[in-house]
Amino acid sequence: MRLPCVNKIPPGRLYTQKYCPHANVENCLKEQKLGLHSDRTSTHTFEGNQLRLWLASVAYILMNTLREQCLARTELKNATVETIRAKLLKLGAIITISKRRILIAISSAYPYKDIFTRIYKRLSQLPCSG
Repeated sequence: MRLPCVNKIPPGRLYTQKYCPHANVENCLKEQKLGLHSDRTSTHTFEGNQLRLWLASVAYILMNTLREQCLARTELKNATVETIRAKLLKLGAIITISKRRILIAISSAYPYKDIFTRIYKRLSQLPCSG
């Protein structure tokens, strides 16, 4: 006996409503695993491994917020976590600490200086809670 399928979804809608969200979740998990090493559970206790996973999750949320809020109109708007780390966070700088301020001198040859400056200005404008 063959039963007719009453709620058949057209292929285009099936792709956009079912497959794409599932694939996006898979990509987020892969990015967290590969870019932030959330799969490193090398401690001997459950609590230690859970803490590492929590920290990786918080780091992913911060990186994703940085990408959405600060990199929206830049060439790095679709960059992965690993690319953001390599191009924006791993940079050579001279840090000078005085009694009143901390100065960070970035090289004038830094290729992403404009994007870094834009991110700094955007983060400075965000309201502080606390």
